[in-house]
Amino acid sequence: MSEIITDYEVAIVGGGPGGLTAGLYCARGMRKTIVFEKYIIGGQIANTDLVEDYPGFESIDGRELADKMSAHAKSFGVETVADEVTDIWDDGALKMVSTASGKLYQVKAVILSTGGTPNKLGVEGEERLYGKGVSYCAICDGAFFKGQVLAVVGGGDAALEEGGFLTKYATKVFLIHRRDAFRAAKIVQERAKANPKLEIIYDSVVESINGENRVESVTVKNVKTGDVKDVPVGGVFPFIGFTPNSNVTRVELKKDSAGYIITDDHMQTSTPGIFACGDVRSQLVRQITNAVGDGTTAAVAAERHMESIEDKMRVNA
Repeated sequence: MSEIITDYEVAIVGGGPGGLTAGLYCARGMRKTIVFEKYIIGGQIANTDLVEDYPGFESIDGRELADKMSAHAKSFGVETVADEVTDIWDDGALKMVSTASGKLYQVKAVILSTGGTPNKLGVEGEERLYGKGVSYCAICDGAFFKGQVLAVVGGGDAALEEGGFLTKYATKVFLIHRRDAFRAAKIVQERAKANPKLEIIYDSVVESINGENRVESVTVKNVKTGDVKDVPVGGVFPFIGFTPNSNVTRVELKKDSAGYIITDDHMQTSTPGIFACGDVRSQLVRQITNAVGDGTTAAVAAERHMESIEDKMRVNA
């Protein structure tokens, strides 16, 4: 059995903006804080070319912003570890956190900032041209495509709504859907069909995303006729779902129908002592600013939770 590490009071799972902000506030509160990140500190923003919607920075490289957030948190004593959390469970009033490296931590509170993953098309050119015309966030990146022709892939509410949003910037948006009818709500469909800058391509799938250094076109195949054509576009926005990384604990947390963790206004999950912030949490929008605000609230709520545990321990001592 692994030796139990008791050096930390707060464990934060995920080193994106929400997790780093939560860590900063916990450390400012003089709590020994560890942040686990299995990929790269900064989360998805670390792979973003430019961020233009974070207050105080008119334009900043995503990697640079991630580095600044990480350095700020570390300046208050936050420790970051490149390790994957594999399980979390209760140990009386405390929490146990196990990692892929075989280590076991005992802490007073856990903050989940595990984010989520946009579902990929899985076609040629998608990975290679990510950040070079392929984007999974219209709100984040739409303004980069002013005056261009774009493609949106999907048939749900997100695809139609984001496609409509992109027409604010694009001269035209092709909406590519594999079926002959949309899954989106009727009012969303009506709004999309009435938009003169949206052109719908039914019964079709994207077979490849093409271009050398930037997206130049998509190859589209009609699933009924078999016809294949290249559609010139400067950007591609797949909206075929987003999978929250919410299955990191054996403790049963309450989730919505899409798998996002449900919290109260204090970021408290259905299990006392476990909090959630950022993209993994059930909420209206998922932006850097949301994650930062969530992280702040989660840290303050975690501090109060730890104080209540310590009060009980003193009474029972």
